[in-house]
Amino acid sequence: MPDTQSLVKEFVLKLQRRKVEGSHATARQTAELLRSVISQQRVPHTNQATALIEAVRSVGVKLVAANPVELAVGNVVRRVLHIIREEDLSLATTAIGGLGLYDVSDDEDYVEQDDQPVLSAAAVAAAARSTLRAPSLHTLLEGTPDSAAAPHASSSGGDSEGKSKCELASAEREFSDLFSHAAADRNSRTRKLKHSVIEAVNELIQDIDSCHDQIAEQAVEHIHQNEVILTLGRSRTVMNFLCAAKDKQRSFRVFVAEGAPRYQGHILAKELVARGIQTTVITDSAVFAMISRVNMVIVGAHAIMANGGVIAPVGLNMVALAAQRHAVPFVVVGGSHKLCPLYPNNPEVLLNDLRSPSELLDFGEFSDCLDSGGGTGASLHVVNPAFDYVPPKLVSLFIIDTGGHIPSYVYKLIADYYSAEDLVLEQSGVANASGIKATSVPVYFVMQLKCSYFPQLREILVLKMLQAIPSMDAIVTFDELAHLRPTHEKTVF
Repeated sequence: MPDTQSLVKEFVLKLQRRKVEGSHATARQTAELLRSVISQQRVPHTNQATALIEAVRSVGVKLVAANPVELAVGNVVRRVLHIIREEDLSLATTAIGGLGLYDVSDDEDYVEQDDQPVLSAAAVAAAARSTLRAPSLHTLLEGTPDSAAAPHASSSGGDSEGKSKCELASAEREFSDLFSHAAADRNSRTRKLKHSVIEAVNELIQDIDSCHDQIAEQAVEHIHQNEVILTLGRSRTVMNFLCAAKDKQRSFRVFVAEGAPRYQGHILAKELVARGIQTTVITDSAVFAMISRVNMVIVGAHAIMANGGVIAPVGLNMVALAAQRHAVPFVVVGGSHKLCPLYPNNPEVLLNDLRSPSELLDFGEFSDCLDSGGGTGASLHVVNPAFDYVPPKLVSLFIIDTGGHIPSYVYKLIADYYSAEDLVLEQSGVANASGIKATSVPVYFVMQLKCSYFPQLREILVLKMLQAIPSMDAIVTFDELAHLRPTHEKTVF
């Protein structure tokens, strides 16, 4: 089996030389490459998720730099990073469920039970102070201030002091059991994480392969009898969508704009005629003249941006404006791998690709117009852009493999498929306001714990878990931790 470096270099060359064209082929090959990277990656025994994330991210940066215009590459890389985080969180949540801790609300009053003692506030404070002095759990039994027993200085003062020590001893036993289980679960998750991630990436590849069929299954819901459909250029997704409606005994007519200068519309027209669909080829300049006879515009997309805008083949902005002028629905079809979490005004997004002028002009015919040596001839510039940007206000509906969605709903899809930490691939670590580096170590593992001592013991639990994980490079003081409250299940510090 070729090593990872050779596979990455080979695919980078393909992207640089534009030997891989189309979002579907690019997304699939990117996912397969990342699967190989994950399977061959040697990871440490601890912090395996962090090691996998860094490995995938480093490869993703190279792939995106090789062809910045092909946004599907970055989309798949971010999807895989999101998969790693989700699988790590899932295994951590499963481990929490095995600890046998029961759920208690923050707002409930904690009542002492005979078989489940509850620590007093003074005992918790003493435990917290002892925690800061030494990493050992045995310090919970040391240094209990006199103020802890002051409220009970009565005839039963000795009994109260003994009861407080019993509570601390019970807490120590629970902590010891907790960390022994946590260490065992962390070792188990280390073995399971890599296998779970590879399985999830395989499912992603299957989703990419089946996206055309899943979108085509929705055609009968949108195309009705005797309608007139307009499209521009050639899109495999659009072709499958129209053919699926034909297979469901829908009778309709299609206007195909030729899509100059590559004239991909001619290829699509031949394919539709071969499937028995009534087809009319028109020039791109005739779109506005024919749009009044059209019931719906169905087009493909190069990428669907986070704001609901579309990067599409050149000429589609003109079609969208004509459709808006005549109140014709403008429908965009595309797989979920085309959902891009970036905005079009992002400096990392390269919206266009200037293709060879030979598609517009024959060099031989214009060679006599160019001065080859003197520099006195007039210069001739030929601009051949590949894409247009269609703003979200011109789009009526997106049809992806999970269903139909309006542009204002794209942000929800982005949140489901990507993690906010992965929007910038070059970012390997960010320091927060206090200067502590954000890390993916399972601190959220502790923040999700709920027991009869919650929330008083949350600070102690977090500090003890920090001490139990020797690979952590973050230091959190009790004063900083005392103000933290879990706001999301994936909160990390």
